[in-house]
Amino acid sequence: MALAFIEAAKHKNDALVFPAFNLSLAAGEVLAIYSNVNIRSQLMELLLERSSLSQGKIELAGQALGRKSVKMGFLFLNDGVYKRLTVLEALRFYKNLHSSSDKVDEVLRKVQLEPKKKTKLEKLTPSEQRRIQLAALYFQNPDVWVMEEPDQNLDMESKRIFLSLLNELRAAGKSVFILSGNLENAVTAADRVYRLDENGLYQIQTLEEEPEAAEEAEESAAIESMQPIRFEKIPTKVNEKIVLFDPPEIDYIESSEGQSFLYVKGEAFPSYFTLSELEQRLLPYGFFRCHRSYIVNLQKVREVITWTRNSYSLVLEDAKKSSIPLSKSKMTELKGILGMK
Repeated sequence: MALAFIEAAKHKNDALVFPAFNLSLAAGEVLAIYSNVNIRSQLMELLLERSSLSQGKIELAGQALGRKSVKMGFLFLNDGVYKRLTVLEALRFYKNLHSSSDKVDEVLRKVQLEPKKKTKLEKLTPSEQRRIQLAALYFQNPDVWVMEEPDQNLDMESKRIFLSLLNELRAAGKSVFILSGNLENAVTAADRVYRLDENGLYQIQTLEEEPEAAEEAEESAAIESMQPIRFEKIPTKVNEKIVLFDPPEIDYIESSEGQSFLYVKGEAFPSYFTLSELEQRLLPYGFFRCHRSYIVNLQKVREVITWTRNSYSLVLEDAKKSSIPLSKSKMTELKGILGMK
């Protein structure tokens, strides 16, 4: 394996950052870790050897990180550029810095900045500057690419270029390790996506969506032979992928303008089902229709707040301390569920 975390755990200032987990990244694979800022920064520090694990080890190509025999390159969220240089001057600088055999003109085409090759970097948009940073890493030609929020706030063209580069890296047998706080970006870019938090490492299941015509044909054939089964995951759509959530992962569900959204770790994901359909599917898992536009996971509720005699809210124990409305008619029902008279 190109990169491996073996029983890796981290504590800081007597507090748990993440518990022990195992994870391996193969050659030709793009893998993403979805986590909060603190965990992301700790992982970067560990890979840069500026910090050490509390337990376990990290291996690169089967060797301890400090004895690595393969190259690892980093793309940081707040990477800078040499703003006084032109695009062409910057690419020539990076080529010479890394003694690269790649041609400047070819890399210029890859990041699609040919029309701006004489433009100073300070005149580029933030997305175009990000392309320069990708070009710099391309000239470095590492075996393992470690990317911190690589497509955060990218414009559509730059994101397309980034995803195209990932495909090229896969084909070349490179390994890409993405650290992201945005689940949609992680799912779009990576072959495998994991969530890492204080409870451990969990894989986020995704399914590639088939073309519409093929999908309809498959459904028609399947309907005749399928027997009803109980499916415990809730599907949502992220670009061309279907993301499946276990019910306990969902904090709450909101209906807005006829569309239902699942909220997980502060992010909203569009649902295939109406609020009423979701209510029926999730009832066995401790979900409660607290308002005509909301369903809440009662396991995530920390407080019930009374604002006035007829106005109530539920405060969740998520990072944002989300507050969702509780209608007067549902307050009595909730008290019954909680065993309160």
